Amino acid sequence: MLPRLAKSSVLQQVRGVSAIANAEPSGPSIKTSIPGPRSKELRQEMDKVHQTTSVRFHVDYEKSFGNYVVDADGNTLLDVYTQISSLPLGYNHPDLVKVATQPHLITSLVSRPALGSFPRTDFADGISHALTSIAPKGLKAVQTMLCGTSANENAIKTAFIWYQAQRRGGLGPDALHLESCMTQQKPGTPNLSVMGFEGAFHGRSLCMLSVTRSKPIHKVDIPAFDWPIAKFPRYKYPLDQNAAYNKKQDQECLADVEAKIAEWKRRDNDVAAIIVEPIQAEGGDHYGSPAFFQGLRDITAKNGVVFIVDEVQTGGGATGDVWAHDHWNLSSPPDMVTFSKKLLTGGYFYGEHLRVKEAYRIYNTWMGDPTKLLLLEKAVEVIKRDGLIDQSRQVGAEFQKRLGELQASSGGKLDQARGRGTFAAVDFPSGALRDKFVDLAISNGLHCGGCGDRSLRFRPSLVYTKKHLDLTFDLLDKTLKQL
Repeated sequence: MLPRLAKSSVLQQVRGVSAIANAEPSGPSIKTSIPGPRSKELRQEMDKVHQTTSVRFHVDYEKSFGNYVVDADGNTLLDVYTQISSLPLGYNHPDLVKVATQPHLITSLVSRPALGSFPRTDFADGISHALTSIAPKGLKAVQTMLCGTSANENAIKTAFIWYQAQRRGGLGPDALHLESCMTQQKPGTPNLSVMGFEGAFHGRSLCMLSVTRSKPIHKVDIPAFDWPIAKFPRYKYPLDQNAAYNKKQDQECLADVEAKIAEWKRRDNDVAAIIVEPIQAEGGDHYGSPAFFQGLRDITAKNGVVFIVDEVQTGGGATGDVWAHDHWNLSSPPDMVTFSKKLLTGGYFYGEHLRVKEAYRIYNTWMGDPTKLLLLEKAVEVIKRDGLIDQSRQVGAEFQKRLGELQASSGGKLDQARGRGTFAAVDFPSGALRDKFVDLAISNGLHCGGCGDRSLRFRPSLVYTKKHLDLTFDLLDKTLKQL
């Protein structure tokens, strides 16, 4: 039987849609080690019925508010990790809680529609308000999906479908293509590839692992497609002191992209699409410059390759714009932009030329989740109403300044401070030292996480303000002194 909400429940604490600041704790409060005895007990119970190898601690979501997460033992932590960068407005934002009590969300939840065949009567309006209103420049068409992985997977399928249609003069599959694909033979099952990048992460499905190169544990024992992996820039920081080195990185990486496109064409395995993150988040917060990405856009346009920008982790406002790729000022938009996490639902925007004409080619039972769309609609309204993108930009500028100062005073423990907005990272000399720091920070009341081999990443919500920033750096400084 599911537990009833206690009197201190979310609904009562945010009754009347009170300000989020009134629901937030005044600061961290640590009562036990983390994970504490109750979390350990819950993990043992869970392990009997479900895998728990990646579980850090159990969370009391009824008691978590704003920028603070509360664990099963009552420990309260300032959270700059926010469910791996997926909470746009922090925990239990009152406006979202109010939406969750509305009849149209309840019916969407209880009678979940198979959206590809039987969408709700208000689905198009929801798309317009939640997604079209924040569409990337030059892209209006959108397809919802369940998560970031399924968004990337279906974006790639869309690219393949378009590429093959161009080979047929814009026509759909004929009888020969339809028949031969059933035995996985040409021409219905073509040799096509997708280019990814060293350090990239696009998901853990079978297809996406072939373009993922962040950690070996994601890929080991899993068969992979023979797809090219190109070099991605590895900059030195500060950028203004390493301009020549970083420019050479761009040039070498773009040359590698062109060389591999040509090589795979010689192999009769055309590169139909390139998929790239604005910031290689899981892989260690590696950045590319606007010049690098403009170079990619030029190469893809010249070679008839679909240009897919994976904004699953970067989309949603943390970089100071809804879309991180807006910072590139491209001469023409990407062909597709995928999203999830802070935008609550998965999906992808695409150029009209990529619209799939035949039914059931881009399809599954759910095709997304209307409850998430309804929450996103309200989240977008709140983001605009409260000026949260501007706030993220302003707080982010101070965050970058303070992170640089923390590095300078760290006695060599920190290096390569970098970021855009509140989307930030810094490196440690080793992964072991980084992991020790994360554990210490959590014990001090700051929930943070690592990425890549030795980076510490910061992923606060959009309701993260100057007071939260000040507390973050107090806790970071305290933890560094303990390291």
